[in-house]
Amino acid sequence: MRTIGKAVLTAVFGAALILAALPGISAAADPGDHSRDLGEKIFSGKVGPWTEEVRLVDMKEQMEKAGVSPKTAERYAGKHHLMLFVTDPATGKPAAVEGKVVVTGPDKASSSKVPLVAMGGHIGADVDMPVPGKYTFKADIESAGRKGSATFSYTLK
Repeated sequence: MRTIGKAVLTAVFGAALILAALPGISAAADPGDHSRDLGEKIFSGKVGPWTEEVRLVDMKEQMEKAGVSPKTAERYAGKHHLMLFVTDPATGKPAAVEGKVVVTGPDKASSSKVPLVAMGGHIGADVDMPVPGKYTFKADIESAGRKGSATFSYTLK
């Protein structure tokens, strides 16, 4: 249990540090407006009754852009932050959903199931992508008895 708590704390701290280190982003800002500018868009489409945009942030690269020391940035090598922006198409507002994502690495033999945590304007998780190759993500989300899933991939160079 202590390991899980430490991992969650590290993930939340890392995501908060990335967002706090960027110019123009503060706790008072609407995270939905600014965090959509982070990372690379890797999926956009309909997921169940919602629309979804998925972005992937290279945490080491983001730390370097924010001007943290190389030693600190190196701690984030191979770590990425997966952000899912789930929107209710009827209102255009963020949907209150929860879910999980299964990440399968390039070797296809290893995969991990990660819970998606609400983080302001998105749900997200920190994921390890330690080696180059194609990673496949299967996201399952739900809210009030409604469900949706999407599978998408990203090739890490």
